[in-house]
Amino acid sequence: MAVLSGVIRVMEKAARKAGGRLRRDFGEVEHLQVSRKGPADFVSKADRIAERTIYDELLNARPDWGFVMEEAGVIEGDENKPRWIVDPLDGTSNFLHGIPHFAISIAVQEPKLGGGGWGDVTAAVVYNPVTDETFWAEKSRGAWLHDGRLRVSARGQLSEALIATGIPFSGHGDFGEWTRIFGAIAPQVAGIRRYGAASLDLAWLAAGRFDGFWESDLSDWDTAAGCLLVREAGGFVSDFRGRSQPIHAKQVLAANDTLHSKLHKLLAGALKA
Repeated sequence: MAVLSGVIRVMEKAARKAGGRLRRDFGEVEHLQVSRKGPADFVSKADRIAERTIYDELLNARPDWGFVMEEAGVIEGDENKPRWIVDPLDGTSNFLHGIPHFAISIAVQEPKLGGGGWGDVTAAVVYNPVTDETFWAEKSRGAWLHDGRLRVSARGQLSEALIATGIPFSGHGDFGEWTRIFGAIAPQVAGIRRYGAASLDLAWLAAGRFDGFWESDLSDWDTAAGCLLVREAGGFVSDFRGRSQPIHAKQVLAANDTLHSKLHKLLAGALKA
């Protein structure tokens, strides 16, 4: 059985506290679908309340750490201490439309030794309030779902692989780039899925539910926790050129080692065309 460290306990407590409120609010959103105005304002408020709940819990536990948050932005802390990277509601559009697929994502990023920026992500929690699943990871300690160890899938054939992605939408993403990549990958794989929450896509990849993932035009809070989950589950994460960084947001390609190589070859070829 995995023993939770102090920092993971803090993260899970914050996620569960905010998640309980989101779960209750989600029930209200479903009823608001019939209103003329719609539930958008309600969801925005729910998002902000969740972020504030997480912020208060984490600040109380680590008062000198900084924050990077979707709504509140960057809040500086002690430059020699880690910082939290928080997405209080990944999958807002799903939440807005009453689709039960969304998550809270929290990661810890360390300062670079000697100062001058930020380095490795060392702890991650992705919590799904609807299914009550807590995916978590710590650097060099593996990735876990509750107390069960996670491993990326062992599939090596593209023809057997189920791949997740994010599709560009109004004001976000490069439709031409995505179309070229989709055209190269789709004919080679068993299926492609778009569920609308990148943190959960990466958590499911770590759990072996998906075999690969690509997306671009994301933010650090969408992927910081998920990147660590995949890596600690034995997978590979890079940008579209194959380069590895602590957090991939603008370009993300993730899979096990065999499929990552094959997907990268297809993706690179598509972008050269």
